[in-house]
Amino acid sequence: MASASQIREHMDVISSDKKTVGKVDHMEGTDKIKLTKQSSPDGQHHHFIPMSWVDHVDQHVHLNKSGADVTLHWQHGRQ
Repeated sequence: MASASQIREHMDVISSDKKTVGKVDHMEGTDKIKLTKQSSPDGQHHHFIPMSWVDHVDQHVHLNKSGADVTLHWQHGRQ
């Protein structure tokens, strides 16, 4: 299982179907990855991905969900 301590700012976040769904802004606590605003489709909001979606981490964060599933279920930030 991937550890939050392996995740660094500006790492690409890659879905199970090999799509880049965003870049890491930072970890929000120990259980959520906050994506950069520029990763958002509108460029205006942060989105959050739970650590439970992370399959593994190397130079990128690899998820166990498809790109469509990620964008359908990620949490929207307010800032």
